[in-house]
Amino acid sequence: MLKPHAPSIIEVAERLGKLEGISGVNISLEEVDAETDSIKITIEGSDIKYEAVKKEISECGAVIHSIDGVSAGIKIIDEVNTPQDR
Repeated sequence: MLKPHAPSIIEVAERLGKLEGISGVNISLEEVDAETDSIKITIEGSDIKYEAVKKEISECGAVIHSIDGVSAGIKIIDEVNTPQDR
């Protein structure tokens, strides 16, 4: 995710953590340049609403670059190597 220097990653985490259905937020600062911060966000929860997360992130002046993984369902499965990973 790319965001301006303000708000801080602390504020972004607090705002996301207050959303309904979210039980935890982890944010890591990956890179800083003259005007923006590149950050990685991991969100966990039992009922995460993507549109609410997207809206909150947008209100922070940030842009989602990609969603690199999603788990859903009654049973969460671990990712395993398959023939395509070779």
